[in-house]
Amino acid sequence: QVQLVESGGGLVQAGGSLRLSCAASGSIFSTNGMGWYRQAPGEQRSFVARISNGGTMVYVDSVKGRFTVSRDNAKKTLYLQMNSLKPEDTGVYYCKLVQGLAEYWGQGTQVTVSS
Repeated sequence: QVQLVESGGGLVQAGGSLRLSCAASGSIFSTNGMGWYRQAPGEQRSFVARISNGGTMVYVDSVKGRFTVSRDNAKKTLYLQMNSLKPEDTGVYYCKLVQGLAEYWGQGTQVTVSS
């Protein structure tokens, strides 16, 4: 079993920064992909960024140049550095781990960006 715990969310003014973390525990294999998704109020959960075990990063267009996804495999932790935040970045941010045919999700952390 795998557990994911996100942290680092909060309230920030537009233009500010936050760093999210996602700590993984349990049966983590060396080959997996991890990523961040967000769910804005009244909307479906959507992709934000992901990083492969080898370090290949993919971003949704709206966050390119502002967000950076990274991972520390030794610490089994995924990060999302969010800079130049905008009100439209508001939502609950979820961590996802894909391992083989299984997907695991964290409980989410709230990010609120005020204008």
